[in-house]
Amino acid sequence: MQKTIYITILLFLTSFGVFSQISNSRKGTIKGSVKGKENSTPISNVEISTSSGSYTVTNTLGEFGILVTLGDEIVFRSDEIETVYYTVRSFEDVDVLVEGYVKEINNSSISKKYERKKNIHRVLLDSAVKYKKTDIAKSIEFITQSIASLGKRGNKKELAESLAYLGQVYVEHGQYDLAISSYKDALNAYENNSVSLLLGKALVLNSDFTEAIEVLNPLLKIRKLVPYQRVELYETIGDSNKGLGNINEAVSYYEEGLVIAKKNQISPKLADLNSKIADAFNSENKLIEAEGFYNNSLELSKNQAPQRSIQEQDKVADFYSKNNQYEEEISLRKQSLGELNSLSSKIKGVGENVKDSISSQRINYKIAKAYIAQEKLEEAIPYLQRSIIEADGDDDLVVQKDATRKLSEVYKSKGDFNKALETYQEYVKVVDTLYIRKEQEISRAARFNRDLASKQSRISGLEKDRELSQSKYDLAYTEQQLYQLNNKRQKWVIYSLIIGLVLTGLAAFFFYRSNQQQKFANNLLALKSLRTQMNPHFIFNALNSVNNFISKNDERSANRYLSDFSTLMRAVLENSDEDFIPLSKELELLELYVKLEHSRFPDKFDYSITIDENIEVHSFQIPPMLLQPYIENAIWHGLRYKEEKGFLKIEVNAIKNETLKIVISDNGIGRKKSAELKTQNQKKQKSKGMGNIKKRIAILNEMHKDKVDVYISDLENTGLGTKVQFTLKKE
Repeated sequence: MQKTIYITILLFLTSFGVFSQISNSRKGTIKGSVKGKENSTPISNVEISTSSGSYTVTNTLGEFGILVTLGDEIVFRSDEIETVYYTVRSFEDVDVLVEGYVKEINNSSISKKYERKKNIHRVLLDSAVKYKKTDIAKSIEFITQSIASLGKRGNKKELAESLAYLGQVYVEHGQYDLAISSYKDALNAYENNSVSLLLGKALVLNSDFTEAIEVLNPLLKIRKLVPYQRVELYETIGDSNKGLGNINEAVSYYEEGLVIAKKNQISPKLADLNSKIADAFNSENKLIEAEGFYNNSLELSKNQAPQRSIQEQDKVADFYSKNNQYEEEISLRKQSLGELNSLSSKIKGVGENVKDSISSQRINYKIAKAYIAQEKLEEAIPYLQRSIIEADGDDDLVVQKDATRKLSEVYKSKGDFNKALETYQEYVKVVDTLYIRKEQEISRAARFNRDLASKQSRISGLEKDRELSQSKYDLAYTEQQLYQLNNKRQKWVIYSLIIGLVLTGLAAFFFYRSNQQQKFANNLLALKSLRTQMNPHFIFNALNSVNNFISKNDERSANRYLSDFSTLMRAVLENSDEDFIPLSKELELLELYVKLEHSRFPDKFDYSITIDENIEVHSFQIPPMLLQPYIENAIWHGLRYKEEKGFLKIEVNAIKNETLKIVISDNGIGRKKSAELKTQNQKKQKSKGMGNIKKRIAILNEMHKDKVDVYISDLENTGLGTKVQFTLKKE
């Protein structure tokens, strides 16, 4: 019997290998070049796409390499040449010779310098792509160098290319806000349909669905999009509508993309779109329709890369689990488990990418859960044990924790209390290790955000320098033309003098305006720098509360606090680029912050936030993070050291129609007593948060004509308590 099974498995593996070889024999890489026919001049930046979805561009030598399938149609498209079409019959090199393309070769030093800069720029971007997935810091550094290599008057198209690459790096590492900003900067420098599509995808990833639709809808009217890009366009608009809850519209766009994908044989998108249509139906509990499209996506994914098939199986298995179809779920997960183990052992590297998201320990854990749902505890135990062992080997503490706890519950349900206790003790150890790991991850995340802010500031500075340099160059060039014109018109002395006076006045005006713009830009950079300093200052102060709960092993409070803190931190980071935000949003953030501090010091103070009902709070604007440092001082330096329970009061009242008053008062120990309690080390250090607030108010009042006023005084004549009064103008 065992011999028969062995022979059957051997025949299956052999047939699978033959099938893979036949399938792979139809795919390969074609290399070639695009040059001018008359003088063999290389043509760079020619966009090359195939009907199966591959895409690339020619390098500075006009060379390219692209993955194709026999029978594909290759399209060569550029603004400098007429579009060329080529059908793949074999994997031989393809050399495209373009008639009538003659590029003048300028041997001047200026031309050579420009070509050298262009080559350096391309090399630096290639290096950035190399480290895009493995080292974000290196990748961003290479992109920064590529922008710097363009000089202060760099080509706008090349600048846009660097910024678009920067956006792709940010997307790869989940920094969607920064990616959106980079894509928008790229489009401001140079309009490009591909970048607009990338911006739409980033907006969807950031859940900005309405803005994504606004960006992508104009692309529907453009005919130059290659089929693969048009499929992606319909798919992304469908994702946006699905995010907004417009399921019927989403399905309609997915189906439009499916038609184009079928027509052009773009097989990867056939599986993706069937899967997304199934997701849409599943979200509306149309289970029969959803199951039909899931079956389609499962079948289509078998013809894709192995990891894509495993991912689709995992999604469909989750669908079965949600609808209590446990037998189907278990069968599909066991199939995925076998394919994943085969993939990991046979294809080095590819399997590792799959295990990052779908690992064998996770599949074993889900199989066990399906058995437990059917009360088949004996069948579940081996899968839980394998999941724990594999998770321990891969250092996957999350799965190890969940599987260990679930195994303890199974033993308890069986009445084996000794094993249940032993397993639960192992669970406690894993939880302790996981908390330590999470604390380290929070610290690394803080450093990571600080480094990103520094690099982004440098890139912004390079862009500002380039814009200012371009303005100065244009002005100098205009002056030179005027000077030459005056020399040619010496006979017209009177008219020349009049023109000279007018031009001198214009030049003075332009210089004055340039100086004002530069001063304004410097103020903006200073504000951005101060906001960048405020974010880590606020984050590190708030993390003290997290450490307090963790040190007390208060898991529930720590989890609740981390949830509220992550909400607050995200809102703070989203507002970090704004000079002003609505007062209503600032008050919501303050209420959340005071709630977090009160959860840590419930026995030290109570608080109230009072807002005059007659005030339209949303119509007033206020600098973000302006009030928080004063509230933090009131709690940490006033109320925390008070022996009895104190009180923090925040009031918002109207002074006039266009002006309101915000008062922050506490009955703490007062400023004088707080200063006396400071240690020698604390006295040497100045309050960074308060210093930054004063600088921000000074700059903002200079730019916006005394919009904000702050006055600090003692609450009582005895020196106890502190009162901070803000005056905020609407205009």
